[in-house]
Amino acid sequence: MGLVLAGCNAPTPYFRGTEVTRISVGGSTFDIRQRGRLAEAVRVNTEYAPRLGPIGRRAEVAIETVTGCDVVEIRGDAALVLGIMDCGDDYRPPMASYAPRYQDCEVVDVFVPSGGDIAYLEAEC
Repeated sequence: MGLVLAGCNAPTPYFRGTEVTRISVGGSTFDIRQRGRLAEAVRVNTEYAPRLGPIGRRAEVAIETVTGCDVVEIRGDAALVLGIMDCGDDYRPPMASYAPRYQDCEVVDVFVPSGGDIAYLEAEC
């Protein structure tokens, strides 16, 4: 009999098998996965008394930075945020550019470990 452990950054079933990008925004670190016009941001760091208000905005910025789409609605909680996006007509696929979409945010570091499973982005906003 085997033991199966699920990690804190495991995707929900809908996003299983999709590419993941790790990004930090304002002290929160998320694993971002996109499928169509939906994206999920799984918070992978610990924070004292997290609330959706500030975490939700950071997740929204993280999703928009990674996907290049505008988030029009978020749902979820401080651990997992689902972003509903509007990608527009000139949409570029995820990871086509590391440039953030906000003038007040800047990607300051990009690291892809050997194997390339996850790209780590550090953004300052």
